[in-house]
Amino acid sequence: MGGMELRITGDPVADKLLSDDAFALLVGMLLDQQVTMESAFAGPAKIRSRVGSLDPAVIANFDPAGFAEVFKETPAVHRFPGSMAGRVQDLARTVYSEWDGDAFAIWSKDDPDGPEVLRRLKALPGFGDQKAKIFLALLGKQCGLQAEGWREAAGHYGEEGSYLSVADIVDPESLVKVRASKQAAKAAAKAAKG
Repeated sequence: MGGMELRITGDPVADKLLSDDAFALLVGMLLDQQVTMESAFAGPAKIRSRVGSLDPAVIANFDPAGFAEVFKETPAVHRFPGSMAGRVQDLARTVYSEWDGDAFAIWSKDDPDGPEVLRRLKALPGFGDQKAKIFLALLGKQCGLQAEGWREAAGHYGEEGSYLSVADIVDPESLVKVRASKQAAKAAAKAAKG
């Protein structure tokens, strides 16, 4: 995927998988809720080691009950193994049926511009507006995405020099900064609710 080396999880094996496999990166982004970023993005490597593959076709056709068990094995893939296993399978089915099993095509096929990549990401199961924008920023900042207008389409996550999301994590120091800005944002949101 453009020869980039992501450093998100602190685990060289998990990070290499994210760097080499577009579907793994999508799955990591999908899992990035209600767990730490490192734990979410380490999930794809856990799935691959337990299933033997991270091919969307294999995941899509895996027995759902068995796939949920894969998520529950210690260490768990996610703190909500049942629902997240279902979401990962939904994502795999969509990538398999709509993108010929090639997740990379979502942001490369027919040379899409930034808004089109964002539209494609938002059409994926489990990708709301915010998740899609963060993923678009990750592609642009770290994965060599050249789509015209990607920064604008990603909103404030696309801004240069920001520490807002996983898109900005390149080492342990930046992880600390992103975590601090996320906590500040949460506190501000809480205060606003009053």
